[in-house]
Amino acid sequence: MWLILAFVSACLLGFYDVFKKKSLKDNAVIPVLLLNTLFSSIIFIPFIIASRQGAIAEDSIFFTHSYGWEEHKYILIKSCIVLASWLCGYFGLKHLPLTIVGPINATRPVMVLIGALTIFAERLNVWQWIGVTVAIISLYMLSRSSKKEGIDFKHNKWIILVILANVLGAVSGLYDRFLMAPVERGGVALDKVAVQSWYNIYQFFLMSIMLIVLWLPSRKKTTPFHWDWCIILISIFLSAADFVYFYALSLDDAMISIVSMVRRGSVIVSFLFGAMVFKEKNLKSKIIDLALVLLSMMFLFIGSR
Repeated sequence: MWLILAFVSACLLGFYDVFKKKSLKDNAVIPVLLLNTLFSSIIFIPFIIASRQGAIAEDSIFFTHSYGWEEHKYILIKSCIVLASWLCGYFGLKHLPLTIVGPINATRPVMVLIGALTIFAERLNVWQWIGVTVAIISLYMLSRSSKKEGIDFKHNKWIILVILANVLGAVSGLYDRFLMAPVERGGVALDKVAVQSWYNIYQFFLMSIMLIVLWLPSRKKTTPFHWDWCIILISIFLSAADFVYFYALSLDDAMISIVSMVRRGSVIVSFLFGAMVFKEKNLKSKIIDLALVLLSMMFLFIGSR
């Protein structure tokens, strides 16, 4: 069940990447990110209120537990990690082709895997190890094909930001497993909807501070902000993708290393849109990278059945 949910989350995440790219075209990053956190918060606030009023039963997947500061401090940490990752990722995506960013993001689970093996003592079988190895090879292949577009992985600051976003995203993924894991397994055992609801709310307030301090004073010197309806779609698809993802992690037999790897299958959706809608270049060499990602997904699926 958790593996199927991971694939559903991957599909939704792919559309999230597409709408994010569309919203950032010739647009200011910080206001777009602020509105994303605002709309995501609006989606989940009704669940918080309805749960407190008793309108949502405790056995419902939408029920949101009420916590005190002891639990909320963990969620606040989650918000800071995700927000830092988003800032790096949004700025990088704005200045790079989607067909390059997508495959880079697809390698994030390798970092999660290392953490899962060392922290949560997860063990992979032969098929899963083959899948991970193929994913690593795809990153190397991508670094070579990107040079044809004048993008050097070692010296391009936007590439560095995207890689940093992936490192922080990997930390966030491992932290999610810690938040969802039962206390007897060393976790905090937090409610999945409560985590998703409140970390979005906390991010909105953090982003509001950043908007006032960083963007407003220099807005006339940087890229201006303009409204794009895709900003709402960013929040809808991200919220749906994360909801399914958190639900998958809450299941007892879920492996964060595999869930994270499968979620990177979102590159399929973003790659197709990058090729057909955004008309990005150098697709022949990049499609080999995509094929390797698909191959790694297949090995992981076989190994996780």
